[in-house]
Amino acid sequence: MLTRKSPGRPKAGMNEAAQLQADRVAALSQILDVLPDAAAIIDDADRVLASSANCVAMGLVSLDRIAPVEIRALNREVHRLSKTQSRDVVIKRNGSRLGEWEARVQISPIDEDLSLLIAQDLSEERRLNDVRRDFVANVSHELKTPVGALSLLAEAVQAADTDIEQVRHFTSRMQIEVKRLTAMISDLVALSQVQGDAPLRNSAPVNVADIIGEAVDATKIAAEQKGIEVAVSDDVNVGRIFGDEDQLNVALSNLISNAIKYSPSNTRVGVGAKRHDDVIEISVTDQGPGIPEDAQNRIFERFYRVDPARSRDTGGTGLGLAIVKHVCANHGGDCLVWSQVGQGSTFTLRFPAYQNGAGTPTEVTGK
Repeated sequence: MLTRKSPGRPKAGMNEAAQLQADRVAALSQILDVLPDAAAIIDDADRVLASSANCVAMGLVSLDRIAPVEIRALNREVHRLSKTQSRDVVIKRNGSRLGEWEARVQISPIDEDLSLLIAQDLSEERRLNDVRRDFVANVSHELKTPVGALSLLAEAVQAADTDIEQVRHFTSRMQIEVKRLTAMISDLVALSQVQGDAPLRNSAPVNVADIIGEAVDATKIAAEQKGIEVAVSDDVNVGRIFGDEDQLNVALSNLISNAIKYSPSNTRVGVGAKRHDDVIEISVTDQGPGIPEDAQNRIFERFYRVDPARSRDTGGTGLGLAIVKHVCANHGGDCLVWSQVGQGSTFTLRFPAYQNGAGTPTEVTGK
C-alpha cells in the first residue's frame, strides 16, 4: 500500500513544469509496489512525495518528511554529487515498542529535483550472522573435546607400548571417542540437510506406520543392549504425511534413540500415533529422569544439554532435538514436550495429515 500525492488534473495556476513533475512522481511511485524494502520518492528539500506504507512504521517518514537526520544529510549529498550514495544507519522509532532498527539506506538521483530512497532492514541479516558465528564457535568447542582426548590417548598408547593391558585400555577409550566424533559429524551433516531453505524435493505421501516401523528397527540394537522394550501401540495406521521420508525417519529415530539413552535399563519406551481431524500426532514416551520445567523451552536449541555430564555418559551430541525441530518446521508441523522430573517425558510430533483427493503439493518449502 502506498501513500502518495495524487497529481489529478492540473490545478488552476499550476505551471507545466509542476504538472510534469507530478506526472513523473505518479509514474515512478508504481515502482514502489514491487520493491521488497521500504522505499520513498523524495525531493531535494527532504519532502516525501510517495512512499511505501512501511516507511512510517519503520520511522523513515514523519509528517511527509524524511525523519532521520542522517538520511536527510545523505539526501543532500546525493543531490550535490548527482550520484547514488549508501550508508548503514540506526533508525530510532519514537513511540514504538520495537525500538531501533539497523538499515542500509541507498538514495539514487532520479533528476535534479527527485531521488529514490530504499531502506533495507539489516536486523535479520545481523541475527543470522550472530547465529552462524555462535554455531561455528559451538562446533569448534564440541569437536575439541573428542579430538583432544584422542590426542592424549594416542600419546598414552605410545608411552605404554610394552604394557599390553594398558594399550588395550587406552585403545578402547579411543574407540569411544571416535564413536562420539563420528556421531557429532553425522548429526552436523543431518542438521545442515534439514535446516536449509530449499524445498523438500523428494516429497511424497508417507505412511505413518512405515515411518514408525523403520525408526524402531533403526534403534533396535541400542534398545536390546539396555534391555529396553520399544512398545508400539496396536493401531498406528492413522494415515499419511506428505513430506520427505528420510527426514521424517531421522526425526522419529532421534526421539526413540533419546528415549532409550535416558531410560533406565530393563524399562519400556512407548511409541504411538493418533489422528485428530487433519492433524497426525506421533508420540514417544520414556521412563527417564524427566526434564525440569525451566529447561523445556531450551531443549531444541543446538548443543543445549539439560545435564552435560549425563550427556557425556550417553554419547549425546546436543543436536538431535534441533534436527527434530527443523524437520517438523520443514513439514509444516511442530514438536511438543510433556515432562516432569522423576516421571519421564513424552515428545509428540504433529504434522498436517495428507488429504486424499485434495491434490498433491509439488513441494514443501522448508522454514
